[in-house]
Amino acid sequence: MVASTEKQKESRKTKVADWFFNKLWIWESRRNDAKVDMYRKMLWPEISGKVLDLGPGFAKSLEFLCHATASDSSYAVDPAVIHSYTALEPNPFLYDKLHKNAEQNGFCVSYDRQTFPEGLGLESTKDGMIPFNIVRGTLDDASKIPQAVLDGAPYDTVLTSFSMCTVKDPESTVRNIVSLLKPGGKYVFIEHVLQPDIGDPHVVEENNVNARFWARVQRFINPLWKKIGHGCNINRRTGNIIASASGWESVDYRSIRPVIDLQSRIMPLSFGIATKAKGQ
Repeated sequence: MVASTEKQKESRKTKVADWFFNKLWIWESRRNDAKVDMYRKMLWPEISGKVLDLGPGFAKSLEFLCHATASDSSYAVDPAVIHSYTALEPNPFLYDKLHKNAEQNGFCVSYDRQTFPEGLGLESTKDGMIPFNIVRGTLDDASKIPQAVLDGAPYDTVLTSFSMCTVKDPESTVRNIVSLLKPGGKYVFIEHVLQPDIGDPHVVEENNVNARFWARVQRFINPLWKKIGHGCNINRRTGNIIASASGWESVDYRSIRPVIDLQSRIMPLSFGIATKAKGQ
């Protein structure tokens, strides 16, 4: 009985945190999009085939996928390039805007009944659109990956955009990404990271940022930031974590130290593409 009560309390806390993050993200995502869309435009044309998007949020960046003019003269995601899309998102309060953005870009939205039975009856009704399945969950634990995600594997492309900061175990998540990709498949990512070390060869924009100072700031404020930001960590070297994982044929990524505003100094970016080895 005590265990059941504690579980109910934890569930309520999670719901409140999810609700609060949704309200915060409505505002914050606009600022983030303004800063990173130029880099998404460079990377998103590489996304193709069967796609798994980990933590898509509102998925406004769907607009940067390859589009084409459909038979009804609408401009939508090109089905010759994108065959199916699985959106693995743990926060159901984000689903409304996620659903709308998917439909606006030519997808036929459905919900995984096993992880989100509340989605029954909310599916898109138009025919001939690219399937877009919303699944509730994460890739933190290989033993708890939703069956709908496993059934869709292997994927041609796995995508993360500002989502590796909140996963509980980034190393485990990357291993699971590798396992879900087909041989030769691509992991496309753009993430905010800990300030890279001075002299890091991946840094292509320095902008005279005092990297040591801002890295100390990131580490110092991370505990508070994590609480406010629904588990968001600003002290992870995500590019390094991805590059050091086994199973890749190549990992091509860059890092930049933006100076757009104060927040950008504690949220430098790493972005690129990791390609799974063909023999894996």
